[in-house]
Amino acid sequence: MNTAAAIATPAPVRRAPDTFAIALMVLLCAIWGLQQVAIKTTNGALGPMLQAGLRSTIAALLVFGWARLRGTPLFRRDGTLGAGVLAGILFAGEFVCIFAGLTLTSASRMAVFLYTAPCFTALGLHAFVAGERMRRLQWYGVAVAFAGIALAFADGFAQAPAPGASALAGVLGDALGVLGGVMWAATTVVVRASSLSHASASKTLFYQLVVSAVVLLALAFALGEQHRVQITPLAVASLGYQAVIVAFVSYLTWFWLLTRYIASRLSVFSFLTPLFGVAFGVVLLGESFNTRFVLAALLVLAGIVLVNAPARAAARQ
Repeated sequence: MNTAAAIATPAPVRRAPDTFAIALMVLLCAIWGLQQVAIKTTNGALGPMLQAGLRSTIAALLVFGWARLRGTPLFRRDGTLGAGVLAGILFAGEFVCIFAGLTLTSASRMAVFLYTAPCFTALGLHAFVAGERMRRLQWYGVAVAFAGIALAFADGFAQAPAPGASALAGVLGDALGVLGGVMWAATTVVVRASSLSHASASKTLFYQLVVSAVVLLALAFALGEQHRVQITPLAVASLGYQAVIVAFVSYLTWFWLLTRYIASRLSVFSFLTPLFGVAFGVVLLGESFNTRFVLAALLVLAGIVLVNAPARAAARQ
């Protein structure tokens, strides 16, 4: 299949997020934020690539069962194979960049660079999907929300990239964070601007889970992570949460939202995810936060309002 032709495929018109979509996005961001805590508590028992690969494998089986239960075809020829494989490769690449980058730079710096993704998403959708074009005020909203993320993690951003890492390694780690954000954004753009725009949420997610499972498990075995497995109740619970709640339920919901709402308006909500991650870290891991974090959260919320308010006003008119 010609991927360029797929990207040129016209997509159905989506509407601006309503109250239901906004509530769902906040819930999804909370789920994704808690995932950060789950991954952190499991890294000692399961290698990062193995953890991510097993998550994708379990979730792919769940999506397959869900599709069979609902009678949703997953293997019918509908011209989505090329775009689906591309989305899967990008999806896997994002996690490779994140986990590899975290060995070279700090988690705070990674959060700042990774969450350039909504900015790249808005740019990509603006370029490839006519119905996703944003106005100047909405671009300001994206900038304000990103400024909130930068402020929230300013302490870590000002420090050395990672303990014992050279300056060059730190730059590479930061670059991998940005590349991860680009891949995250590119996945959303491919889903919205290609033939996947007409596919079911189940099929769109199934492509990404299957391809990422193959890529991530292959990397895990190449790195020998299968020899460093420790089965503990916490690791099993964490992996179950990541596979069932995150990779199956939340991602299926996310791709369902993309079939009905303007992706650029939804994507900006993802700025809430690292803030939820910090909040859950405070509550569950005893980590600390300061008043600057509260100000940062207010900036993110202000940015989200700027991005979505004009579209909602237009919908009322």
